[in-house]
Amino acid sequence: MVSFLKIFLSTVWLFMVYMVVSTSLESSLFKEWDFLGSIPWMRATLWDFYANVLVIYLWVLYRERNWAIKILWAILFFTLGSIGTIGYVLIQLFFLKDGEGIQHILTPKSSK
Repeated sequence: MVSFLKIFLSTVWLFMVYMVVSTSLESSLFKEWDFLGSIPWMRATLWDFYANVLVIYLWVLYRERNWAIKILWAILFFTLGSIGTIGYVLIQLFFLKDGEGIQHILTPKSSK
């Protein structure tokens, strides 16, 4: 399962990087913001996105011991979105030792 997740999430991460870069080259979010912000579904989508990021970040607060790391991931999650969150999970997966399962990335580092 861990190998599958590494491949699957790496693929999703690469796709998201591609989508963000290609979209940024095609259209500037800063130029489009007034229009996008006027769309009710866009505002609802942003609130939904940040609520999800907050929930995932609470897991990071629970899991990580170092406050500098906690702050770094907050910045990356809230600015990069899924690129940051998938990146965090991938790093955790790639640092698993042989024989460790997914449950090891769900528990706090201090309990290991």
